[in-house]
Amino acid sequence: MTGFLEDLKTQRWDDHRFYHHSRINQSLHLFSAISFLCTYVLVFLNPVAAALAGWLGAMTSRQIGHFFFEPKGYDHVNRATHEYKEEVKVGYNLRRKVVLMGIWALSPLVLYLNPTLFGIFEAHGNRAEYVRHIGQLWLFLAAAGLIFRTVQLFFIRDVRTGLVWMTKILTDPFHDIKLYHKAPVYLLRGELLDTMAHEQRRLG
Repeated sequence: MTGFLEDLKTQRWDDHRFYHHSRINQSLHLFSAISFLCTYVLVFLNPVAAALAGWLGAMTSRQIGHFFFEPKGYDHVNRATHEYKEEVKVGYNLRRKVVLMGIWALSPLVLYLNPTLFGIFEAHGNRAEYVRHIGQLWLFLAAAGLIFRTVQLFFIRDVRTGLVWMTKILTDPFHDIKLYHKAPVYLLRGELLDTMAHEQRRLG
């Protein structure tokens, strides 16, 4: 159990130091984390609504921060290139995220063109049913994306790495609030990038 928690700590730390330099990105992660906690509650009350809120609010804001605001050049703090960080990323790096978000964005169009989705659904009769089917599809996509990468890590790394990553993803909203709750304050002060002073001290 100690090893599991240490691996979880390492994955969280690497994710933060490699991919969360931008205070805008950190602030968007704070918004995303709060939104995800709301969907965690909503999933027990209305899973379809939770999927819609999770993808449209929490997931979208989270990825906007990564794609548009996070620096992509050489990381002087960690002494690493963007290419290196993409290569060692345990979970979904930017390339894999493009695929995942592409599937998400195109799925309503596929459902519109094929209302039964190859026999999975009964054809929707109105807009409300169409939206409900989208929510169900996105709920499946969220679960599939999590399970697929977890199982993939079982084979390309090891079982513990996969289980640690899955645990990290599911608990990220709680950890992100703890980590980035002051990010909007720094942003309002005009600090666009986290200096990562603690990391610089560690590397010497």
